[in-house]
Amino acid sequence: MITFLSGGTGTPKLLRGMQKVMDRHEMSVIVNTAEDIWISGNQISPDIDTVMYLFAGILNTDTWWGIRGDTYVTHEETERLGRDEFIAIGDRDRAIHIARGEMLRSGMRLTDATKCLCDRMGIRETVLPMTDTEVTTQIETDSGLLHFQEYWIRSKGRIGIRSVVRRFDEAPSATEEVLESIEGSDTIIIGPSNPITSISPILECSGIKEAIRKRFVIAVSPFIGTEPVSGPAGALMKASGFEPSASGTFTCYEGIPDLFVQDIRDPVEVHNSVRLDTLMTDEEKSIALAEEILKIARSD
Repeated sequence: MITFLSGGTGTPKLLRGMQKVMDRHEMSVIVNTAEDIWISGNQISPDIDTVMYLFAGILNTDTWWGIRGDTYVTHEETERLGRDEFIAIGDRDRAIHIARGEMLRSGMRLTDATKCLCDRMGIRETVLPMTDTEVTTQIETDSGLLHFQEYWIRSKGRIGIRSVVRRFDEAPSATEEVLESIEGSDTIIIGPSNPITSISPILECSGIKEAIRKRFVIAVSPFIGTEPVSGPAGALMKASGFEPSASGTFTCYEGIPDLFVQDIRDPVEVHNSVRLDTLMTDEEKSIALAEEILKIARSD
């Protein structure tokens, strides 16, 4: 089995390829939940939803969020009634949020709610929230603290960042299911997601670093030069004291990766890294990268 650490859109693009080249029952994905947010009484878990929709075959891969062909009747009516839904929520997408919110309000763990949703959608892969503890990534700006979703969606990432803060009432710890997944895996793959807001929250969950250090770990850089392939990773890395590059990403991961993958175009040098084409601009390129990484994993 291979366990992936995922958040945002970078790792799901790799997972799209992995689906085609390995047994889907042997895929387990630990997903960032520090970007979760309640809107209009419903719980949105954007990184979990992206992975679930991908595995269910309904993800909108033009945007890498939401459900393909979804409608927005409820969102538009909610806005007309004066409610500020700064995230455009599709009608089918909202149904997932409603169902998950009701499960959580009834006392169900996020892990169990996610499994229930995956079972309903016929998902064969294992999708695991990083923790059942509520934890939130907030961005400290000149205007104060903002939830990451407000920074990235409402403000479109156009305001200055002072720091990145993780907020919680109870320190997040890995679930039993997460630790069992890691312990049962031959390889751990840290996908090309944002190191600060997608991967670090997972690594910060008590028990995870210790567990994955006992396994062969492959990490894929989300940078080419000093620019991230997508998203606000550059600004967030700087605000967190890291160089926005493959080298900074490797440093951020505190020596955890046994093998580090950089893009063939990347001018930055990281000692003993492997060079592959990491620009997954279509499904064929996702498959090609997945095949190369899987070949490395199986040769360890």
